[in-house]
Amino acid sequence: MKDSNSTYSPRICDLASEDKPREKAQKLGINALTNAELLALVFGSGLHGKSVIAMSQEILATIDNKLDILAKMTINELSTKYSGIGPAKATSLVASIELGRRCQRALENNDTKTKIKSSKDVYDIMRNNLEYLSHEQFWILHLSRANIVTSMDCISTGGTASTVVDVKMVMKSAINKLSSALILVHNHPSGNMTPSTDDIALTQKIIQAAKYMDIRVLDHIIIGQGKYYSFADEGNLF
Repeated sequence: MKDSNSTYSPRICDLASEDKPREKAQKLGINALTNAELLALVFGSGLHGKSVIAMSQEILATIDNKLDILAKMTINELSTKYSGIGPAKATSLVASIELGRRCQRALENNDTKTKIKSSKDVYDIMRNNLEYLSHEQFWILHLSRANIVTSMDCISTGGTASTVVDVKMVMKSAINKLSSALILVHNHPSGNMTPSTDDIALTQKIIQAAKYMDIRVLDHIIIGQGKYYSFADEGNLF
């Protein structure tokens, strides 16, 4: 047994058998693991004198066990904020979160076969791309005449409060993809779903430009965490 004042860094393999998340996952399935146990698997080892499970529990306690907060953190934020989480552990965590996002997109987004019937369909397709970002991105969904998504393009990436969108680039993308219709999508990291004056003005510019090309703009969706705003649903698409 290790002395409480020792300076070892307990790894998963050093834990008591009942505390080993890897063995628990193999026996009961990965869904049986707690959030702290999943984090422990990512980190592999803890602090000096503190098990990786205890360290993971303390990290989760600082965010009230809200994984969405953890999902937004950068490598630098993680390695700076938490003792024992250096760049290597932080990178592993961010990589595992990103892999989860990509797997979720693959499961949800047979995007090129999806028929858009409502704003909720757009939200379901795009939420994993946008809702946890700490900066703004502007995307276009390209649709066929039957409102089936044929492709998606990220047109612009910006800062925490805005992103610059060139209407010419939007139209170039639409023409290159031979789009019959477009749906505009961007996120508000602040969580405020109210369209800004710039959002409204940009929407109108794109609608007017698209008309000259006989391309319909069906909606502009603003995505936040767990919620969205639809210009079409709110009667602001004109």
